[in-house]
Amino acid sequence: MHRRSARKHVRADAKKRTRNRHRKASLRTALKNAELALQEGDVEKAQQLCKTTASLLDRAASKGVIKKGTANRQKSRITRKLNALTA
Repeated sequence: MHRRSARKHVRADAKKRTRNRHRKASLRTALKNAELALQEGDVEKAQQLCKTTASLLDRAASKGVIKKGTANRQKSRITRKLNALTA
């Protein structure tokens, strides 16, 4: 049996886990949608999706869901693909 403070941490960790899972899932969906728009060649849609995806990546990194370097790497990749599409 856990002590009282440990029980509080177990409850808090469960909340954090569900919150982080939701954030990661929405992040993966946003990345996938941006990639699809880039592959289709739809410039306007790709620009808009890349912008929102970059925002989600930054937010996830600031909340500690993903690492800062991971967010920067993924933003860089989609930006490079977007620049190649518009050039």
